[in-house]
Amino acid sequence: MKSPTALNLPSESPLPDDIEKYFQVCQEKLGLIPNVLKAYSFDSEKLRAFSTIYNNLMLAESGLSKLEREMIAVVVSSINRCHYCLIVHGAAVRKLLGDAKFGANLAINYRICQLSKRHRTMLDFASKLTESSHLIEEDDREELRKAGFGEADIWDICAVAAFFNMTNKLASATGMVPNKEYYSFE
Repeated sequence: MKSPTALNLPSESPLPDDIEKYFQVCQEKLGLIPNVLKAYSFDSEKLRAFSTIYNNLMLAESGLSKLEREMIAVVVSSINRCHYCLIVHGAAVRKLLGDAKFGANLAINYRICQLSKRHRTMLDFASKLTESSHLIEEDDREELRKAGFGEADIWDICAVAAFFNMTNKLASATGMVPNKEYYSFE
Protein backbone atom coordinates (compact mmCIF):
# COMPACT_ATOMS: atom_id res chain seq x y z
CA MET A 1 0.00 0.00 0.00
CA LYS A 2 1.30 3.44 -0.90
CA SER A 3 2.05 5.70 2.05
CA PRO A 4 -0.36 8.61 2.55
CA THR A 5 2.63 10.98 2.43
CA ALA A 6 6.07 10.89 0.94
CA LEU A 7 7.45 11.62 4.41
CA ASN A 8 8.25 8.49 6.33
CA LEU A 9 6.93 9.47 9.74
CA PRO A 10 6.33 6.64 12.17
CA SER A 11 2.71 5.99 13.19
CA GLU A 12 1.78 5.91 16.83
CA SER A 13 1.37 2.31 17.77
CA PRO A 14 -1.19 1.59 19.03
CA LEU A 15 -3.40 4.59 18.41
CA PRO A 16 -5.25 6.06 21.40
CA ASP A 17 -8.84 4.83 21.83
CA ASP A 18 -10.43 8.13 20.73
CA ILE A 19 -8.40 8.14 17.49
CA GLU A 20 -9.28 4.49 16.81
CA LYS A 21 -12.97 5.36 17.29
CA TYR A 22 -12.63 8.38 15.00
CA PHE A 23 -11.03 6.21 12.31
CA GLN A 24 -13.86 3.66 12.70
CA VAL A 25 -16.47 6.42 12.21
CA CYS A 26 -14.65 7.58 9.07
CA GLN A 27 -14.56 4.02 7.75
CA GLU A 28 -18.29 3.57 8.40
CA LYS A 29 -19.39 6.94 6.97
CA LEU A 30 -16.94 7.33 4.08
CA GLY A 31 -15.90 3.76 3.39
CA LEU A 32 -12.28 4.78 3.99
CA ILE A 33 -9.93 6.53 6.37
CA PRO A 34 -8.74 9.70 4.57
CA ASN A 35 -5.00 9.68 3.99
CA VAL A 36 -4.71 13.12 5.58
CA LEU A 37 -5.79 11.54 8.87
CA LYS A 38 -3.40 8.65 8.43
CA ALA A 39 -0.63 11.15 7.72
CA TYR A 40 -1.33 12.96 10.99
CA SER A 41 -1.45 9.71 12.97
CA PHE A 42 2.23 10.03 13.89
CA ASP A 43 1.14 12.62 16.49
CA SER A 44 -2.26 12.27 18.18
CA GLU A 45 -2.29 15.86 19.42
CA LYS A 46 -1.72 17.25 15.92
CA LEU A 47 -4.36 14.89 14.53
CA ARG A 48 -6.88 16.00 17.16
CA ALA A 49 -6.14 19.68 16.48
CA PHE A 50 -6.47 19.23 12.71
CA SER A 51 -9.68 17.21 13.05
CA THR A 52 -11.24 19.66 15.50
CA ILE A 53 -10.62 22.63 13.22
CA TYR A 54 -11.68 20.75 10.06
CA ASN A 55 -14.87 19.42 11.63
CA ASN A 56 -15.77 22.84 13.01
CA LEU A 57 -15.21 24.63 9.71
CA MET A 58 -16.62 22.06 7.33
CA LEU A 59 -19.29 20.16 9.27
CA ALA A 60 -20.58 22.38 12.10
CA GLU A 61 -23.56 24.73 11.90
CA SER A 62 -22.92 27.67 9.60
CA GLY A 63 -24.74 30.13 7.40
CA LEU A 64 -22.71 28.55 4.61
CA SER A 65 -23.97 25.28 3.21
CA LYS A 66 -21.74 22.21 3.10
CA LEU A 67 -21.57 22.69 -0.68
CA GLU A 68 -20.48 26.32 -0.34
CA ARG A 69 -17.68 25.35 2.03
CA GLU A 70 -16.55 22.57 -0.32
CA MET A 71 -16.66 25.01 -3.26
CA ILE A 72 -14.32 27.35 -1.36
CA ALA A 73 -12.00 24.41 -0.63
CA VAL A 74 -11.88 23.49 -4.32
CA VAL A 75 -11.26 27.04 -5.56
CA VAL A 76 -8.49 27.69 -3.01
CA SER A 77 -6.95 24.29 -3.79
CA SER A 78 -7.11 25.00 -7.52
CA ILE A 79 -5.26 28.29 -7.11
CA ASN A 80 -2.67 26.57 -4.90
CA ARG A 81 -2.49 23.54 -7.23
CA CYS A 82 -2.95 21.17 -4.33
CA HIS A 83 -3.41 17.74 -5.86
CA TYR A 84 -4.65 16.12 -2.64
CA CYS A 85 -7.33 18.69 -1.82
CA LEU A 86 -8.50 19.12 -5.41
CA ILE A 87 -9.18 15.40 -5.70
CA VAL A 88 -10.75 15.02 -2.24
CA HIS A 89 -12.88 18.18 -2.18
CA GLY A 90 -13.65 17.96 -5.88
CA ALA A 91 -15.14 14.55 -5.10
CA ALA A 92 -17.22 16.13 -2.31
CA VAL A 93 -18.60 18.76 -4.71
CA ARG A 94 -19.43 16.07 -7.29
CA LYS A 95 -21.13 13.97 -4.63
CA LEU A 96 -23.12 16.87 -3.17
CA LEU A 97 -24.29 18.14 -6.57
CA GLY A 98 -24.34 14.95 -8.61
CA ASP A 99 -22.76 17.02 -11.40
CA ALA A 100 -19.33 15.84 -12.54
CA LYS A 101 -19.05 18.55 -15.22
CA PHE A 102 -19.60 21.36 -12.72
CA GLY A 103 -17.13 19.78 -10.30
CA ALA A 104 -14.45 19.50 -13.00
CA ASN A 105 -15.01 23.05 -14.21
CA LEU A 106 -14.90 24.39 -10.65
CA ALA A 107 -11.52 22.71 -10.14
CA ILE A 108 -10.11 24.01 -13.41
CA ASN A 109 -11.44 27.58 -13.32
CA TYR A 110 -14.48 28.55 -11.28
CA ARG A 111 -14.97 31.63 -13.48
CA ILE A 112 -16.27 29.44 -16.33
CA CYS A 113 -19.01 27.94 -14.13
CA GLN A 114 -22.58 29.16 -14.14
CA LEU A 115 -22.79 30.56 -10.62
CA SER A 116 -25.32 32.57 -8.68
CA LYS A 117 -24.32 36.11 -7.66
CA ARG A 118 -23.89 34.76 -4.11
CA HIS A 119 -21.49 32.02 -5.16
CA ARG A 120 -19.55 34.17 -7.63
CA THR A 121 -19.00 36.85 -4.97
CA MET A 122 -18.01 34.25 -2.36
CA LEU A 123 -15.52 32.55 -4.68
CA ASP A 124 -14.09 35.85 -5.94
CA PHE A 125 -13.44 36.79 -2.30
CA ALA A 126 -11.85 33.39 -1.51
CA SER A 127 -9.71 33.74 -4.62
CA LYS A 128 -8.53 37.22 -3.63
CA LEU A 129 -7.83 36.02 -0.08
CA THR A 130 -5.70 33.22 -1.54
CA GLU A 131 -3.83 35.27 -4.12
CA SER A 132 -3.45 38.60 -2.35
CA SER A 133 -5.01 38.75 1.10
CA HIS A 134 -3.19 41.98 1.88
CA LEU A 135 -5.35 43.74 -0.74
CA ILE A 136 -8.69 42.84 0.87
CA GLU A 137 -10.52 45.95 1.99
CA GLU A 138 -13.89 46.86 3.42
CA ASP A 139 -15.31 47.13 -0.11
CA ASP A 140 -14.62 43.42 -0.60
CA ARG A 141 -16.50 42.52 2.58
CA GLU A 142 -19.30 44.89 1.56
CA GLU A 143 -19.70 42.99 -1.71
CA LEU A 144 -20.24 39.83 0.34
CA ARG A 145 -22.90 41.61 2.41
CA LYS A 146 -24.65 42.77 -0.76
CA ALA A 147 -24.65 39.14 -1.95
CA GLY A 148 -26.53 38.14 1.21
CA PHE A 149 -23.76 37.09 3.58
CA GLY A 150 -23.91 38.12 7.24
CA GLU A 151 -20.93 38.90 9.43
CA ALA A 152 -20.63 35.32 10.73
CA ASP A 153 -20.83 34.03 7.14
CA ILE A 154 -18.00 36.35 6.10
CA TRP A 155 -15.93 35.05 9.01
CA ASP A 156 -16.64 31.48 7.87
CA ILE A 157 -15.67 32.26 4.27
CA CYS A 158 -12.38 33.72 5.54
CA ALA A 159 -11.77 30.82 7.92
CA VAL A 160 -12.45 28.10 5.35
CA ALA A 161 -10.28 29.80 2.72
CA ALA A 162 -7.47 30.41 5.22
CA PHE A 163 -7.62 26.82 6.50
CA PHE A 164 -7.32 25.39 3.00
CA ASN A 165 -4.47 27.73 2.17
CA MET A 166 -2.64 26.20 5.13
CA THR A 167 -3.59 22.58 4.46
CA ASN A 168 -2.81 22.91 0.74
CA LYS A 169 0.73 23.92 1.59
CA LEU A 170 1.10 21.08 4.07
CA ALA A 171 -0.34 18.46 1.71
CA SER A 172 1.85 19.59 -1.18
CA ALA A 173 5.01 19.91 0.90
CA THR A 174 4.65 16.44 2.42
CA GLY A 175 3.71 14.72 -0.83
CA MET A 176 0.30 13.66 0.46
CA VAL A 177 -1.69 11.52 -1.97
CA PRO A 178 -5.47 11.11 -2.03
CA ASN A 179 -7.12 7.77 -1.39
CA LYS A 180 -7.84 6.09 -4.72
CA GLU A 181 -11.55 5.86 -3.84
CA TYR A 182 -11.97 9.64 -4.18
CA TYR A 183 -11.41 9.42 -7.92
CA SER A 184 -14.64 7.50 -8.39
CA PHE A 185 -16.90 9.31 -5.88
CA GLU A 186 -20.05 10.59 -7.53
